[in-house]
Amino acid sequence: MTTQTKRKPPGVGVDALKAAAFDLSPDPALVVNADGALVAVNEAAEALFGQGLGLLARGRFRAALPPGSALVSLLNRAIEQDSRVRERGLQISLFGLATFEADGAAAPLGDGSVLLTLSVKTGLGPDRGGAEAAGLRSVVGLGRMLAHEIKNPLAGIRGAAQLLKSGAKAEDAPLAQLIVDETDRVRRLVERMEAFSDDHLPERQPINIHRVLDRVRALAANGVADGLGLKESYDPSLPPALGDEDQLIQIFLNLVKNAAEAAHSRGDGRGEISISTAYRHGVRVRAAKGQSLRGAPLEVRVQDNGPGVPVHLRDHLFQPFVTSKANGAGLGLALVAKLVAGHGGLIDFESEPGRTVFRVLLPIASEGDLPA
Repeated sequence: MTTQTKRKPPGVGVDALKAAAFDLSPDPALVVNADGALVAVNEAAEALFGQGLGLLARGRFRAALPPGSALVSLLNRAIEQDSRVRERGLQISLFGLATFEADGAAAPLGDGSVLLTLSVKTGLGPDRGGAEAAGLRSVVGLGRMLAHEIKNPLAGIRGAAQLLKSGAKAEDAPLAQLIVDETDRVRRLVERMEAFSDDHLPERQPINIHRVLDRVRALAANGVADGLGLKESYDPSLPPALGDEDQLIQIFLNLVKNAAEAAHSRGDGRGEISISTAYRHGVRVRAAKGQSLRGAPLEVRVQDNGPGVPVHLRDHLFQPFVTSKANGAGLGLALVAKLVAGHGGLIDFESEPGRTVFRVLLPIASEGDLPA
């Protein structure tokens, strides 16, 4: 796509100043003509979707959108009402290039064309942008380098825990066994990390997500969440998730750990964490490796009443080495995002002072995934 096409959409009649504003807008913007063809995009849209968006300009934008697309509905409303229309919280999947949540606005331009702008919310699905992907490749390399350094101390920790268990009081034995179990889980994760690559997919099977969350809750209650209010609200009717149990524990343990640190930082003894589950109809994301859209209706929310995510970090929170902690490495959420994406799921968050919620959406097991 040429610079002229981007800066001056045909038929719109904008002057040079308006064309520059269109191109330099920080929000992705697209112009769709009366025939449903994509005739212009700005630099922010190209950065969001990559080279594939230029190829789409050769075809019909509307025809390429999936059935029931929220964007088609938004474009139609703008034309029918002949006015600017907005909609919040759109779940958008575009041509296999990305899956994300955004606020959208559509405004008619007077000649049958419509200007579509998107305000993308922070969150990562299976298809991530360049900055996150490049950073995660660095994390993967670091993980490979450190893996063999971790195995020896793990063996020592496990042996010590077994000795403690053999001489422990009856009420202390479960804690010693918890150390043994967690050491084994970390060892399994390290072994996978040695062969970890962006092409590696988790070994998914039907999993009771509440069993995973109960394990995470037990670990947190005896560790990072000690002294905090820890609440749960589970939907008992949820079907099994489709996932790797160890990786799911890692995902939610990281999120609960972050929530606990935020809640502790209040310093008033009123810190709380809540974990809840629900079923969300109609949520679909693109599975990893370019597979077709798949439902991801199983929602897990981890909420805290801490001070909130600093505003300057919110747009980059899932990138490696981004942290507000004085001694933090900034790797936890980047790896969580990668693991969620590998499951064909989606992670996002919303934050304000006194309330931060991380939401993970996961696929459920179909009949073909269940054991015979």
